[in-house]
Amino acid sequence: MSELSHVDGEGRARMVDVSAKSDTTRIAVAGGELLTTAEVIALVRADDMPKADVLSTARIAGIAGAKKTSELIPLCHQLALSSVKVEFGFTESTITIEATAKTKGPTGVEMEALTAVAVAGLTLHDMVKAVDPAATLNGVRLLTKEGGKHGHWVRPESGGHTDGHHAGAATEYAPSGPDAVSEVNESVASDANNAAPAPISEGRSAVVLVASTGAAAGTRVDTTGPVLTEWLAGLGFSVRGPLVYADADITVGLADALRFEPALVISTGGTGASPTDATPEATLAVLTRELPGVAEAIRQRGTAKFPLAALSRGVAGLAGRSVVVNLPGSPGGVKDGMAVLEPLLEHLLAQVAGGGSHDNH
Repeated sequence: MSELSHVDGEGRARMVDVSAKSDTTRIAVAGGELLTTAEVIALVRADDMPKADVLSTARIAGIAGAKKTSELIPLCHQLALSSVKVEFGFTESTITIEATAKTKGPTGVEMEALTAVAVAGLTLHDMVKAVDPAATLNGVRLLTKEGGKHGHWVRPESGGHTDGHHAGAATEYAPSGPDAVSEVNESVASDANNAAPAPISEGRSAVVLVASTGAAAGTRVDTTGPVLTEWLAGLGFSVRGPLVYADADITVGLADALRFEPALVISTGGTGASPTDATPEATLAVLTRELPGVAEAIRQRGTAKFPLAALSRGVAGLAGRSVVVNLPGSPGGVKDGMAVLEPLLEHLLAQVAGGGSHDNH
């Protein structure tokens, strides 16, 4: 029978002695969401709340909360945190929160990540309560952890979790703006009426990665990452992200996306021809095999409607047993990518897993 580590043999609370444990790199990711109204979502996305700069304030509060964890939770150890990242995303009725905490030490950072989510969520509540006093902080939970003798752990739940950050996109093709997410969803729904979606096995993991310097700095709002996350969840994937990284840090972002060996990684942004667009080069560096036909099909679909889609340099391929696909950082590019990928994914992932029986034509 398992025992509670913070209770001694006589049933008294104790602080666990970790002095004999070796220092390893430890990472924990936690998530949660603030359930609110469509009005609040619109105001926050437009940065037009009575208390301005809502997300930046909540982000700073979450980071500060992680640093104060040992003071707030009596039996937690004081840790030298090497990084705390707090990211936000949107659905029609929620602001989603994801926090990643990192350290190198003898014990984990799960509580620091959870505290960051909780404090960021409470700060969001404080910032929006003038408009929606009934807002509710829900689902604060550990998503993944890594390090120590147990290696990596992923929350055992199927279905999607729409976590992530409001993310911007590099200048690429197709429309943008407040209605872009709805436009993409409506277009995909229309396509789905003409072709039944491929059934994806429940429990497969996917990661959505956004390359955008503006989004990473909190100065732009993405209309692509949340759409991809919702779409993948609807196909039966367990989804992590959107993870948001500046264009200059996309190599680190890909390493983050691949660290739990997901079945699928879809990136948006950074595929154009500007000097800062580096997603294809970073992706090629981790691929073990390319899937050029997939990337070309996405480009061709976009070019048929918008000639500048030909400027996207996105690539696709395999990083070990993970399928990686680059999409342009725009609603139109994401729509084209989803339309191309949906009928391919089940067969492609089965092949990669060793279960495919048909050759490509």
